[in-house]
Amino acid sequence: MNPTTSSDHRDGDPTDDWHFVSDESTDPPIKEECREDRPADQKGKLKSKLASVWSSARYVFSLKPKAKFSKSSAVYMLGKSYNLRDERDKEQFRRSFASLLWLTYRRGFSPLPGSSLTTDSGWGCVLRTGQMLLARGLLLHMMPPGWTWSVSYCAVKDDLDLLRSSDSLEHSWAVRTRGRNRSLGSLLDRPMEATHRRIVSWFADHPNASFGIHRLVELGKSSGKKAGDWYGPSTVSHILRKAVAASADLPSLVVYIAQDCTIYLQDVRKLCERPHPHCWKSVIILVPVRLGGQELNPSYITCVKNLLKLESCIGIIGGKPKHSLFFVGFQDDHLLYLDPHYCQPTVDTKNKNFPLESFHCKHPRKMSFSRMDPSCTIGFYAKGQTEFQSLRAAVNETVSTSSGMYPMFIFAEGERREVEEDSMASPYSVFSIQRDDKLRSEDTNSIDDFVLL
Repeated sequence: MNPTTSSDHRDGDPTDDWHFVSDESTDPPIKEECREDRPADQKGKLKSKLASVWSSARYVFSLKPKAKFSKSSAVYMLGKSYNLRDERDKEQFRRSFASLLWLTYRRGFSPLPGSSLTTDSGWGCVLRTGQMLLARGLLLHMMPPGWTWSVSYCAVKDDLDLLRSSDSLEHSWAVRTRGRNRSLGSLLDRPMEATHRRIVSWFADHPNASFGIHRLVELGKSSGKKAGDWYGPSTVSHILRKAVAASADLPSLVVYIAQDCTIYLQDVRKLCERPHPHCWKSVIILVPVRLGGQELNPSYITCVKNLLKLESCIGIIGGKPKHSLFFVGFQDDHLLYLDPHYCQPTVDTKNKNFPLESFHCKHPRKMSFSRMDPSCTIGFYAKGQTEFQSLRAAVNETVSTSSGMYPMFIFAEGERREVEEDSMASPYSVFSIQRDDKLRSEDTNSIDDFVLL
């Protein structure tokens, strides 16, 4: 993904110190030169290195053009609204965005299962956005309401002050490091910071991490996937469900995946109920949907906006075909997202004081709704039974507001068996709600696991 300049100056009064980049162009393909007589493993390593360098270079380049938020309309992000004319709201938005876990391509980790790959650059973006969706759910599950990461905020504020007078990447890195050194020591002993680090470590790039790239690739084998393959949003949902079920660290959390765009209430009850009838496990609900043919149906844009306004929504995995992004909010006609396509060095999380900056992003980015691919997975989180009932009521009202359109998905009584592994790998395993649009044959790869009726 290579964002380029876009602006939103409709009111003529943009914010003066917070900017983000939009996705309005297509990159030329990377040029890779490999001699035919080179051994296959050397070719693979060279391709991986070139892909890593290219991803990093185009991502850094895209930071130079800066679009700005408009003060004339609110920003909505994961159940919260922010009035950018209000300084307190603007500060809170900075804190909240910088506190989201940012999980990107990495390089330099141990080879992935069944391969010699030491980076996921160029193919692992959906796995990374899936990690970000799960990470948002884990933050809600384990951290107190309204938690924000103070260390990242100090670094962000210093960077923003610097960027007013300088575009130097070297100075930016230096200031960010100083902010970390000033604040890190005082926060390491705090229980919430320890929990924060623990969650980050679960996504580390080594084989023992519960939700790291090695574990996800290993779990994807049963779906016919291997390291280097492209993983679709629905397939990644099933991999995340297995990863959470196998984790000994989260006995009170389960993942439910909607089938046929339907959340079966009896299945949710069976999954969440504990021996005590009034004690539920927390649940992350993942809903794979397809909201149109080749493009997002305009009738569903309002519905997507309203879902992102819900406190129970933990984000959307989407983007463009084979270029997945993690959508967390919107302003006017632009989605806000975290981009996984920046390739960073792997971090050794076994070190007690491992640096956290690369797991948090200080630059919000935007993309027009018209550029959103219709294949996506929407995530929700409910702490317990009462929260699930509230979630059900709020989501039902939201998805039923589009007049003349089929609901994105529904809640239904009853139960349905889990999707078999064979159907996970099939491109015809999940019902799609879009009846009117027809896909051209060349768009088949973007369908992932969806069926048109």
